[in-house]
Amino acid sequence: MGQHTVTSFDEDLDAIDGLIHDMGDLAGAMVAAAARSLVTSDAALAQRVVSDDALMDAHQRELDDRAITLIAKRQPVAQDLRFVVGAIRMAADLERIGDLAKNIAKRVGAVGEGVAPRELSHSIEAMAQAVMVQVGAAVARYEARDAEALMRLRDDDEKIDVQYTAAFRELLTYMMEDPRNITACTHLLFCAKNLERIGDHVTNIAENAYYVLTGRQLPLNRPKHDETALTVEPD
Repeated sequence: MGQHTVTSFDEDLDAIDGLIHDMGDLAGAMVAAAARSLVTSDAALAQRVVSDDALMDAHQRELDDRAITLIAKRQPVAQDLRFVVGAIRMAADLERIGDLAKNIAKRVGAVGEGVAPRELSHSIEAMAQAVMVQVGAAVARYEARDAEALMRLRDDDEKIDVQYTAAFRELLTYMMEDPRNITACTHLLFCAKNLERIGDHVTNIAENAYYVLTGRQLPLNRPKHDETALTVEPD
């Protein structure tokens, strides 16, 4: 965005941009900590993720307040208006990523108490690593004003879907092989679904960021390879 005659206008926009940056950093940290706490059964780390969600919520409320005040005072147009509306949308997705990370962390105790072997969480850990990369890339590529990279990132959600389908099938197999695994695997299935949903929110962020930068909407249809609805018990 270009400089404005009124310096305080730029300061207002910068403050909103800074909150998006902070929320992006916090979202990435929460996903990383949630995944780590799940794999290591670290209850203290999981509780920290749960506590961090309050900070994420506070950031979103502050951004919403600043954005609404800016619209009322400055009446932004063109790219400035896209920026403000896009920031509100991106903040909502980042806040939801925080909620989903919290949901994963809240299941750590239940998974840790199960009889399922620790290797059951390996596919979840691999999926979490891929999601963490995407969360960090979404805000970083927006800050770099790299529209083409955002478009590629949006299409990368297909990889997360493939990993989710693989994790779903693996966990289903463990449950069928040994009923004692059912409780722990059920919690891990919810964790995997939360990670897949985080990938969807990253896609939303990439789409909104692309629109802010270019003024163009990406096509509605995008690659989607969640095949869990087609998964059935083998003969």
